[in-house]
Amino acid sequence: MKVACLPASLPTPLGSNILRFDLYGREPSAGRGRVGGLVPPVLKRLRLAPTERAWDFASIALAVVAADEAVSRLDSPDGWTRQIELIVAVAAPAFWDTQKDELRRALDFLTGDIWSLTFVPGGHSPAPPNGSRPRPENVVCLLSGGMDSLVGAIDAVAAGQRPLLVSQKAKGDSADQLAFAKRISPGTLHLQLSHNARPPGPSERSQRGRSIVFLAFGVLAASSLAVTRDGGSVDLLVPENGFISQNVPLTPLRTGSLSTRTTHPFYFRQLQKVLNAAGLSARISNPYEFKTKGEMLAECRDQAILDQLAWSSTSCGRYSRTGFQHCGRCVPCQVRRGAVTAWGKADRTAKGYKYDPLGQRDRWHTRFDDVRSVAMAIDAIAQNGLEHWIGGAMNGEMLGDVAPYRDVVGRGIAELATLHQHLGVT
Repeated sequence: MKVACLPASLPTPLGSNILRFDLYGREPSAGRGRVGGLVPPVLKRLRLAPTERAWDFASIALAVVAADEAVSRLDSPDGWTRQIELIVAVAAPAFWDTQKDELRRALDFLTGDIWSLTFVPGGHSPAPPNGSRPRPENVVCLLSGGMDSLVGAIDAVAAGQRPLLVSQKAKGDSADQLAFAKRISPGTLHLQLSHNARPPGPSERSQRGRSIVFLAFGVLAASSLAVTRDGGSVDLLVPENGFISQNVPLTPLRTGSLSTRTTHPFYFRQLQKVLNAAGLSARISNPYEFKTKGEMLAECRDQAILDQLAWSSTSCGRYSRTGFQHCGRCVPCQVRRGAVTAWGKADRTAKGYKYDPLGQRDRWHTRFDDVRSVAMAIDAIAQNGLEHWIGGAMNGEMLGDVAPYRDVVGRGIAELATLHQHLGVT
Protein backbone atom coordinates (compact mmCIF):
# COMPACT_ATOMS: atom_id res chain seq x y z
CA MET A 1 0.00 0.00 0.00
CA LYS A 2 1.25 3.48 -0.90
CA VAL A 3 0.44 6.37 1.42
CA ALA A 4 1.16 9.97 0.41
CA CYS A 5 1.23 12.68 3.09
CA LEU A 6 1.53 16.07 1.44
CA PRO A 7 0.30 19.64 1.97
CA ALA A 8 -3.13 20.13 0.43
CA SER A 9 -1.62 22.32 -2.31
CA LEU A 10 0.51 19.47 -3.72
CA PRO A 11 -1.00 16.98 -6.19
CA THR A 12 -1.29 13.30 -5.40
CA PRO A 13 1.51 11.32 -7.11
CA LEU A 14 0.48 9.39 -10.19
CA GLY A 15 -0.18 5.71 -9.71
CA SER A 16 -2.75 3.31 -8.38
CA ASN A 17 -3.53 2.14 -4.86
CA ILE A 18 -2.44 5.40 -3.19
CA LEU A 19 -4.02 6.62 0.05
CA ARG A 20 -3.77 10.41 0.24
CA PHE A 21 -3.49 12.48 3.41
CA ASP A 22 -3.38 16.26 3.58
CA LEU A 23 -0.45 16.97 5.89
CA TYR A 24 -1.40 19.64 8.45
CA GLY A 25 -4.78 19.74 6.73
CA ARG A 26 -7.80 20.96 8.70
CA GLU A 27 -10.62 20.83 6.17
CA PRO A 28 -12.28 17.57 5.03
CA SER A 29 -11.72 16.69 1.38
CA ALA A 30 -13.44 13.92 -0.55
CA GLY A 31 -11.26 10.83 -0.87
CA ARG A 32 -8.47 12.27 1.27
CA GLY A 33 -7.49 11.86 4.88
CA ARG A 34 -5.88 14.56 6.99
CA VAL A 35 -3.36 14.62 9.81
CA GLY A 36 -1.72 17.18 12.11
CA GLY A 37 -4.08 20.02 11.28
CA LEU A 38 -4.11 21.53 14.78
CA VAL A 39 -0.36 21.41 15.39
CA PRO A 40 0.70 24.62 13.54
CA PRO A 41 -2.03 26.86 15.03
CA VAL A 42 -1.30 25.70 18.60
CA LEU A 43 2.42 26.41 18.21
CA LYS A 44 1.65 29.77 16.59
CA ARG A 45 -0.69 30.73 19.44
CA LEU A 46 2.02 29.89 21.97
CA ARG A 47 4.60 31.79 19.86
CA LEU A 48 6.85 28.77 19.52
CA ALA A 49 9.20 28.66 16.56
CA PRO A 50 10.60 25.15 15.94
CA THR A 51 13.44 24.75 13.46
CA GLU A 52 12.96 23.51 9.89
CA ARG A 53 14.46 20.09 10.69
CA ALA A 54 12.15 19.73 13.70
CA TRP A 55 9.16 20.45 11.46
CA ASP A 56 10.41 17.88 8.96
CA PHE A 57 10.78 15.23 11.66
CA ALA A 58 7.27 16.01 12.87
CA SER A 59 5.96 15.69 9.30
CA ILE A 60 7.56 12.26 8.97
CA ALA A 61 6.14 11.16 12.33
CA LEU A 62 2.65 12.38 11.47
CA ALA A 63 2.84 10.55 8.14
CA VAL A 64 3.80 7.35 9.96
CA VAL A 65 0.79 7.63 12.27
CA ALA A 66 -1.48 8.39 9.31
CA ALA A 67 -0.27 5.30 7.44
CA ASP A 68 -0.50 3.14 10.57
CA GLU A 69 -4.12 4.21 11.02
CA ALA A 70 -5.10 3.81 7.36
CA VAL A 71 -3.51 0.56 6.15
CA SER A 72 -5.39 -2.55 7.22
CA ARG A 73 -3.47 -5.49 8.62
CA LEU A 74 -6.20 -7.87 7.47
CA ASP A 75 -5.17 -7.30 3.84
CA SER A 76 -1.58 -8.45 4.48
CA PRO A 77 -0.48 -12.00 3.56
CA ASP A 78 -0.11 -13.12 7.19
CA GLY A 79 -2.93 -10.98 8.60
CA TRP A 80 -0.49 -8.70 10.41
CA THR A 81 2.68 -7.60 8.59
CA ARG A 82 2.03 -4.78 6.12
CA GLN A 83 4.23 -3.46 3.33
CA ILE A 84 3.87 0.32 3.43
CA GLU A 85 5.38 2.72 0.90
CA LEU A 86 5.29 6.14 2.54
CA ILE A 87 5.67 9.36 0.54
CA VAL A 88 6.23 12.47 2.69
CA ALA A 89 6.72 16.11 1.76
CA VAL A 90 9.60 17.72 3.69
CA ALA A 91 11.59 20.93 3.40
CA ALA A 92 14.94 19.14 3.02
CA PRO A 93 14.37 15.93 1.01
CA ALA A 94 18.04 15.50 0.11
CA PHE A 95 19.03 15.33 3.78
CA TRP A 96 16.22 12.96 4.75
CA ASP A 97 17.19 10.65 1.91
CA THR A 98 20.42 10.04 3.85
CA GLN A 99 18.39 8.90 6.88
CA LYS A 100 16.08 6.42 5.16
CA ASP A 101 17.83 3.31 6.42
CA GLU A 102 17.93 4.41 10.06
CA LEU A 103 14.30 5.49 9.99
CA ARG A 104 13.23 2.29 8.28
CA ARG A 105 14.97 0.12 10.92
CA ALA A 106 13.24 2.07 13.69
CA LEU A 107 9.81 1.80 12.04
CA ASP A 108 10.12 -1.88 11.14
CA PHE A 109 10.98 -2.63 14.76
CA LEU A 110 8.25 -0.36 16.16
CA THR A 111 5.25 -1.57 14.17
CA GLY A 112 6.29 -5.01 12.91
CA ASP A 113 5.78 -3.93 9.29
CA ILE A 114 7.99 -3.46 6.24
CA TRP A 115 8.44 0.23 5.47
CA SER A 116 9.91 2.14 2.54
CA LEU A 117 10.24 5.92 2.50
CA THR A 118 10.23 8.51 -0.28
CA PHE A 119 10.80 12.18 0.48
CA VAL A 120 9.58 14.92 -1.85
CA PRO A 121 9.97 18.73 -1.67
CA GLY A 122 7.31 21.17 -0.59
CA GLY A 123 7.07 20.32 3.11
CA HIS A 124 5.73 22.51 5.89
CA SER A 125 8.22 25.02 7.30
CA PRO A 126 6.41 28.16 8.49
CA ALA A 127 8.00 31.48 9.29
CA PRO A 128 8.37 32.18 13.03
CA PRO A 129 5.19 33.73 14.47
CA ASN A 130 5.19 37.39 15.43
CA GLY A 131 6.61 37.94 18.89
CA SER A 132 8.19 34.49 19.13
CA ARG A 133 11.20 34.04 21.33
CA PRO A 134 13.07 30.95 22.58
CA ARG A 135 11.63 29.39 25.73
CA PRO A 136 13.58 29.42 29.04
CA GLU A 137 12.88 25.81 30.14
CA ASN A 138 15.92 23.53 30.39
CA VAL A 139 14.40 20.07 29.81
CA VAL A 140 11.47 18.57 27.90
CA CYS A 141 9.36 15.93 29.64
CA LEU A 142 6.58 13.93 28.02
CA LEU A 143 3.44 13.92 30.17
CA SER A 144 0.91 11.40 28.90
CA GLY A 145 -1.47 11.26 31.85
CA GLY A 146 -0.05 7.88 32.83
CA MET A 147 1.50 6.96 36.16
CA ASP A 148 5.09 6.68 34.87
CA SER A 149 5.13 10.07 33.15
CA LEU A 150 3.59 11.57 36.28
CA VAL A 151 6.52 10.26 38.34
CA GLY A 152 8.95 11.55 35.70
CA ALA A 153 7.56 15.09 35.78
CA ILE A 154 7.47 15.16 39.59
CA ASP A 155 11.07 13.93 39.81
CA ALA A 156 12.29 16.46 37.22
CA VAL A 157 10.88 19.38 39.20
CA ALA A 158 12.12 17.94 42.51
CA ALA A 159 15.61 17.74 40.98
CA GLY A 160 15.54 21.49 40.29
CA GLN A 161 14.82 21.30 36.56
CA ARG A 162 12.40 23.55 34.68
CA PRO A 163 10.50 21.20 32.39
CA LEU A 164 8.55 22.11 29.29
CA LEU A 165 5.82 19.50 29.64
CA VAL A 166 4.55 17.98 26.38
CA SER A 167 1.33 15.99 26.14
CA GLN A 168 -0.32 14.12 23.33
CA LYS A 169 -4.04 14.58 23.78
CA ALA A 170 -6.05 11.42 24.30
CA LYS A 171 -9.73 11.06 25.01
CA GLY A 172 -10.17 10.61 28.73
CA ASP A 173 -6.69 11.90 29.60
CA SER A 174 -6.54 15.53 28.43
CA ALA A 175 -8.11 17.07 31.55
CA ASP A 176 -5.81 15.05 33.81
CA GLN A 177 -2.78 16.16 31.78
CA LEU A 178 -3.75 19.79 32.41
CA ALA A 179 -4.35 19.19 36.12
CA PHE A 180 -1.04 17.34 36.55
CA ALA A 181 0.96 20.04 34.76
CA LYS A 182 -0.64 22.84 36.77
CA ARG A 183 0.03 21.05 40.07
CA ILE A 184 3.56 19.85 39.32
CA SER A 185 5.11 22.76 37.42
CA PRO A 186 2.78 25.78 37.25
CA GLY A 187 5.57 28.18 36.26
CA THR A 188 6.58 26.42 33.03
CA LEU A 189 4.89 25.80 29.69
CA HIS A 190 2.57 22.86 29.11
CA LEU A 191 2.18 22.01 25.42
CA GLN A 192 -0.78 19.81 24.48
CA LEU A 193 -0.91 18.56 20.88
CA SER A 194 -2.79 15.92 18.92
CA HIS A 195 -2.02 14.16 15.66
CA ASN A 196 -5.72 14.27 14.68
CA ALA A 197 -5.23 11.52 12.09
CA ARG A 198 -8.39 11.09 10.03
CA PRO A 199 -8.05 8.29 7.44
CA PRO A 200 -10.06 8.51 4.22
CA GLY A 201 -11.60 5.13 5.08
CA PRO A 202 -11.90 2.81 8.10
CA SER A 203 -9.24 3.08 10.82
CA GLU A 204 -6.94 0.10 11.37
CA ARG A 205 -6.74 1.07 15.07
CA SER A 206 -3.50 -0.81 15.81
CA GLN A 207 -1.66 2.46 16.54
CA ARG A 208 1.71 0.75 16.97
CA GLY A 209 3.35 3.87 15.47
CA ARG A 210 1.74 6.40 17.80
CA SER A 211 4.81 6.88 19.99
CA ILE A 212 6.92 8.39 17.21
CA VAL A 213 4.63 11.40 16.95
CA PHE A 214 4.73 11.90 20.74
CA LEU A 215 8.52 12.02 20.47
CA ALA A 216 8.24 14.39 17.50
CA PHE A 217 6.11 16.77 19.57
CA GLY A 218 8.88 16.68 22.15
CA VAL A 219 11.45 17.48 19.45
CA LEU A 220 9.34 20.46 18.28
CA ALA A 221 9.38 21.72 21.87
CA ALA A 222 13.11 21.08 22.35
CA SER A 223 14.01 23.03 19.21
CA SER A 224 12.05 26.01 20.59
CA LEU A 225 14.18 26.33 23.72
CA ALA A 226 16.83 29.01 24.22
CA VAL A 227 19.42 26.43 25.26
CA THR A 228 19.23 24.56 21.95
CA ARG A 229 19.16 27.78 19.94
CA ASP A 230 22.41 28.75 21.70
CA GLY A 231 24.08 25.53 20.59
CA GLY A 232 23.38 23.39 23.63
CA SER A 233 21.33 20.24 23.97
CA VAL A 234 18.50 19.16 26.25
CA ASP A 235 17.15 15.91 27.60
CA LEU A 236 13.88 14.73 26.12
CA LEU A 237 12.56 12.70 29.05
CA VAL A 238 10.35 9.74 28.21
CA PRO A 239 9.51 8.21 31.62
CA GLU A 240 8.64 4.51 31.38
CA ASN A 241 9.33 1.61 33.72
CA GLY A 242 11.89 -0.87 32.43
CA PHE A 243 9.57 -3.88 32.56
CA ILE A 244 7.05 -2.38 30.15
CA SER A 245 9.81 -0.79 28.10
CA GLN A 246 11.31 -4.21 27.37
CA ASN A 247 7.85 -5.79 27.03
CA VAL A 248 9.16 -9.34 26.77
CA PRO A 249 6.39 -11.51 25.24
CA LEU A 250 4.60 -13.21 28.12
CA THR A 251 3.94 -16.36 26.10
CA PRO A 252 5.11 -17.68 22.71
CA LEU A 253 1.79 -16.54 21.22
CA ARG A 254 2.50 -12.88 22.09
CA THR A 255 5.66 -12.48 20.02
CA GLY A 256 6.59 -9.76 17.57
CA SER A 257 4.63 -6.53 17.45
CA LEU A 258 1.82 -8.13 19.46
CA SER A 259 3.99 -6.91 22.33
CA THR A 260 4.43 -3.17 21.82
CA ARG A 261 7.87 -1.56 21.53
CA THR A 262 7.02 2.10 21.97
CA THR A 263 9.78 2.85 24.50
CA HIS A 264 12.22 0.03 23.78
CA PRO A 265 15.90 1.10 24.12
CA PHE A 266 16.77 -0.18 20.63
CA TYR A 267 14.01 1.93 19.08
CA PHE A 268 15.15 5.01 21.01
CA ARG A 269 18.75 4.50 19.93
CA GLN A 270 17.75 4.22 16.29
CA LEU A 271 15.79 7.47 16.44
CA GLN A 272 18.59 9.18 18.35
CA LYS A 273 20.92 8.52 15.43
CA VAL A 274 18.46 10.34 13.17
CA LEU A 275 18.08 13.29 15.54
CA ASN A 276 21.85 13.60 15.88
CA ALA A 277 22.35 13.57 12.11
CA ALA A 278 19.65 16.24 11.75
CA GLY A 279 21.31 18.49 14.30
CA LEU A 280 18.26 18.25 16.56
CA SER A 281 19.76 18.66 20.02
CA ALA A 282 17.29 16.52 21.94
CA ARG A 283 18.70 13.57 23.88
CA ILE A 284 16.01 10.90 24.21
CA SER A 285 16.27 9.68 27.79
CA ASN A 286 14.31 7.20 29.87
CA PRO A 287 15.57 7.70 33.44
CA TYR A 288 13.70 4.58 34.56
CA GLU A 289 14.82 1.97 32.04
CA PHE A 290 16.26 -0.09 34.92
CA LYS A 291 13.38 0.50 37.37
CA THR A 292 10.13 -1.39 37.84
CA LYS A 293 6.90 0.56 38.15
CA GLY A 294 6.77 -0.27 41.85
CA GLU A 295 10.30 1.05 42.32
CA MET A 296 9.38 4.24 40.47
CA LEU A 297 6.49 4.84 42.84
CA ALA A 298 8.45 4.03 45.98
CA GLU A 299 11.46 6.16 44.98
CA CYS A 300 9.55 9.20 43.65
CA ARG A 301 11.11 12.36 45.10
CA ASP A 302 7.85 13.96 46.19
CA GLN A 303 5.64 11.34 47.76
CA ALA A 304 3.00 13.85 48.87
CA ILE A 305 2.27 15.12 45.34
CA LEU A 306 2.45 11.60 43.94
CA ASP A 307 -0.06 10.26 46.47
CA GLN A 308 -2.34 13.18 45.63
CA LEU A 309 -2.24 12.69 41.83
CA ALA A 310 -1.39 9.03 41.15
CA TRP A 311 -4.95 7.75 41.52
CA SER A 312 -6.17 9.95 38.66
CA SER A 313 -3.45 8.72 36.29
CA THR A 314 -4.29 6.28 33.50
CA SER A 315 -2.62 2.94 32.82
CA CYS A 316 -5.33 0.83 31.17
CA GLY A 317 -4.86 -0.48 27.65
CA ARG A 318 -8.65 -0.62 27.20
CA TYR A 319 -9.58 2.62 28.93
CA SER A 320 -12.00 3.97 26.33
CA ARG A 321 -13.58 0.56 25.77
CA THR A 322 -14.50 0.24 29.45
CA GLY A 323 -16.17 3.64 29.72
CA PHE A 324 -12.98 5.44 30.86
CA GLN A 325 -12.58 3.16 33.83
CA HIS A 326 -9.54 0.94 34.40
CA CYS A 327 -10.42 -2.61 33.37
CA GLY A 328 -8.07 -4.06 35.98
CA ARG A 329 -7.23 -7.16 33.91
CA CYS A 330 -5.17 -6.04 30.88
CA VAL A 331 -1.38 -6.31 31.20
CA PRO A 332 -0.84 -2.58 31.88
CA CYS A 333 -3.55 -2.66 34.58
CA GLN A 334 -1.96 -5.70 36.20
CA VAL A 335 1.44 -3.99 36.16
CA ARG A 336 -0.15 -0.92 37.76
CA ARG A 337 -1.85 -2.98 40.45
CA GLY A 338 1.33 -4.93 41.17
CA ALA A 339 3.28 -1.67 41.42
CA VAL A 340 0.80 -0.16 43.89
CA THR A 341 1.05 -3.32 45.99
CA ALA A 342 4.86 -3.03 45.94
CA TRP A 343 4.53 0.67 46.89
CA GLY A 344 2.64 -0.43 49.98
CA LYS A 345 -0.35 1.85 49.44
CA ALA A 346 -4.05 1.09 49.44
CA ASP A 347 -5.16 1.34 45.81
CA ARG A 348 -7.41 4.39 45.41
CA THR A 349 -7.56 4.40 41.60
CA ALA A 350 -10.41 6.67 40.46
CA LYS A 351 -13.60 4.63 39.79
CA GLY A 352 -11.76 1.44 40.82
CA TYR A 353 -11.34 -1.51 38.44
CA LYS A 354 -14.16 -2.88 36.33
CA TYR A 355 -12.83 -6.43 36.72
CA ASP A 356 -11.35 -6.20 40.20
CA PRO A 357 -11.29 -9.75 41.69
CA LEU A 358 -8.87 -11.40 39.26
CA GLY A 359 -8.89 -14.60 41.30
CA GLN A 360 -12.53 -15.18 40.39
CA ARG A 361 -12.53 -18.29 38.19
CA ASP A 362 -14.44 -17.26 35.11
CA ARG A 363 -13.67 -15.99 31.61
CA TRP A 364 -13.91 -12.36 32.72
CA HIS A 365 -11.23 -12.70 35.41
CA THR A 366 -8.82 -15.60 35.94
CA ARG A 367 -9.44 -17.09 32.50
CA PHE A 368 -9.19 -13.76 30.64
CA ASP A 369 -6.31 -13.93 28.12
CA ASP A 370 -4.09 -11.24 29.66
CA VAL A 371 -4.51 -12.66 33.16
CA ARG A 372 -3.73 -16.18 31.97
CA SER A 373 -0.72 -14.95 29.99
CA VAL A 374 0.77 -13.28 33.05
CA ALA A 375 0.05 -16.39 35.14
CA MET A 376 1.71 -18.59 32.51
CA ALA A 377 4.81 -16.36 32.50
CA ILE A 378 5.02 -16.49 36.30
CA ASP A 379 4.73 -20.29 36.21
CA ALA A 380 7.26 -20.68 33.37
CA ILE A 381 9.84 -18.67 35.30
CA ALA A 382 9.17 -20.66 38.48
CA GLN A 383 9.61 -23.93 36.54
CA ASN A 384 12.52 -23.11 34.20
CA GLY A 385 14.07 -19.84 35.32
CA LEU A 386 14.05 -16.27 34.03
CA GLU A 387 16.64 -16.68 31.28
CA HIS A 388 14.81 -19.62 29.72
CA TRP A 389 11.58 -17.62 29.70
CA ILE A 390 13.22 -14.55 28.13
CA GLY A 391 14.83 -16.71 25.44
CA GLY A 392 15.72 -14.69 22.36
CA ALA A 393 13.70 -11.61 23.32
CA MET A 394 16.89 -9.91 24.53
CA ASN A 395 20.28 -9.92 22.83
CA GLY A 396 23.56 -8.11 23.23
CA GLU A 397 23.62 -6.82 19.66
CA MET A 398 20.42 -4.89 20.32
CA LEU A 399 20.91 -3.89 23.97
CA GLY A 400 24.61 -4.13 24.79
CA ASP A 401 24.91 -5.45 28.35
CA VAL A 402 21.75 -7.49 28.78
CA ALA A 403 22.14 -8.08 32.53
CA PRO A 404 20.47 -4.89 33.89
CA TYR A 405 17.56 -5.27 31.46
CA ARG A 406 17.12 -8.92 32.43
CA ASP A 407 17.19 -7.99 36.12
CA VAL A 408 14.50 -5.30 35.85
CA VAL A 409 12.26 -7.69 33.93
CA GLY A 410 12.74 -10.28 36.67
CA ARG A 411 11.80 -7.77 39.35
CA GLY A 412 8.78 -6.67 37.30
CA ILE A 413 7.53 -10.24 37.03
CA ALA A 414 8.05 -10.59 40.78
CA GLU A 415 5.67 -7.65 41.35
CA LEU A 416 3.09 -9.37 39.17
CA ALA A 417 3.60 -12.66 41.00
CA THR A 418 2.96 -10.95 44.34
CA LEU A 419 -0.22 -9.41 42.91
CA HIS A 420 -1.50 -12.76 41.62
CA GLN A 421 -0.76 -14.41 44.93
CA HIS A 422 -2.54 -11.61 46.79
CA LEU A 423 -5.62 -11.86 44.52
CA GLY A 424 -5.71 -15.65 44.46
CA VAL A 425 -4.99 -16.12 40.75
CA THR A 426 -4.07 -19.78 40.21
